[in-house]
Amino acid sequence: MPQDTREDETILADPLPAEDGAHPDDRVDDERHDEENRLKPDFVRAVRDALERGDDGAAHDLVEPLHPADIADLLELLERDERRELAAAIADLVSSDVIAELNDYVRDDMMEALPPGAVAAIAEQLETDDAVQLIEDLEPAEQRAVLDALDAEDRAAIESALAYPEETAGRLMSRDFVAVPEHMTVGDLIDFLREEGNLANDFWEIFVVDHAHHPVGTCMLSWILRTPRSVALTDVMKRDQTLIPVTMDQEEVALMFQKYALISAAVVDASGRLVGQMTVDDVVHIISEEAGEDVLLLSGAGEGDINEPIRDAYTARVRWLIANLGTALVASFIIAMFGAAIEELVALAVLMPIVASIGGNAGTQTMAVTVRAIAINQLTRANTGRILWREMRVALLNGATVALVLGAATAAIFGPPLGAVIAAAMVVNVAVAGLAGVLVPVMFERLRQDPAVASSVFVTMITDSIGFLAFLGLAVASGVAG
Repeated sequence: MPQDTREDETILADPLPAEDGAHPDDRVDDERHDEENRLKPDFVRAVRDALERGDDGAAHDLVEPLHPADIADLLELLERDERRELAAAIADLVSSDVIAELNDYVRDDMMEALPPGAVAAIAEQLETDDAVQLIEDLEPAEQRAVLDALDAEDRAAIESALAYPEETAGRLMSRDFVAVPEHMTVGDLIDFLREEGNLANDFWEIFVVDHAHHPVGTCMLSWILRTPRSVALTDVMKRDQTLIPVTMDQEEVALMFQKYALISAAVVDASGRLVGQMTVDDVVHIISEEAGEDVLLLSGAGEGDINEPIRDAYTARVRWLIANLGTALVASFIIAMFGAAIEELVALAVLMPIVASIGGNAGTQTMAVTVRAIAINQLTRANTGRILWREMRVALLNGATVALVLGAATAAIFGPPLGAVIAAAMVVNVAVAGLAGVLVPVMFERLRQDPAVASSVFVTMITDSIGFLAFLGLAVASGVAG
């Protein structure tokens, strides 16, 4: 490696002391992703300077020693124009491993900058599911050009996957698996695995199929290695297996893996034929993606990706702000109804935000629990009533506790009558918050809408409106004000 490259490389990470005679480079590789070894500003600045000078060779020499995951991180750190310049300068380093590590938006931008032949060359190095993810978001014309550049076998596999709906097992499954006929013995299988040169790179179990290619059982590799060669596969295979339909939603797939502690599972088409497999590494990605998505949807922040185009982020967020504006007007209308009472007793204006705020927090807590329970299939039609009653009891206990504290403080400052009013209003609002926190997400789920998308807007509207109505209404009805 040239001397100047070694000097530049020290900008990336501080040297680590060797232990037990280990080479320092090995330690850096093992701890590459530790916090102190992430890409440093000086290194990124050096790459940027090389691009500004038009010195592609210097940029290439700086980036060449990096791990593919670090190259992906570097591309994500750069502006769009810089990213494309760097991609052109290090075209030979932008491997399938780099592309697989890229953020979705950055990857799509990179694909748009590359010619169809280059995209096809990258896709051919990837597993089918990763290749599908690479191609699916391209414009139709670009997608067709890339598919035409693939060889016939790869093109057929990817086109087959693209025919399934997004976020289903058929779109996400891997077509690289090992399936053998049921008449084999263990010895036949071992010989086949040793002699066959076109096997999947990674597999944990072998699917046994009948003459119609229907899966009839599975054999773990550990079983095969410990079983005499003469034993028939049908005597050692596990006949009970979890089969995943190609049209199953990815969230349901993740739940099945979690529930049955699966490492891999067969994916079957409508006729029951084995067409692919899902593996636990795919499911880990799904769980992470879905969890992050639900949190962002609850806040109305859209996809919430920092690489998302500004226009898309604006469109996703502003519609919920407008919706919030509409629901806020409902609460304002209720306040206006009691304008005279508020003018007579200013303490009402001081205290009513507290009632709405506590109710809103209580509703958000219940809603978050409910949305999670729906997402992981803990809350179904069979137990909705029980969960609703549970959350109502929790809400009543919470409401009574907060009411005692707030009522006592209010009584000490503004007098016992107002203390009693705000305590009663607090119990009512927290109870309603518990009710809304369950019923609103359940209602959206029954309507086949994502309960994480709009639940927060409606729960907030309900708790604010009921909070103001209960507090001001009780104040007027009791004669404290108005």
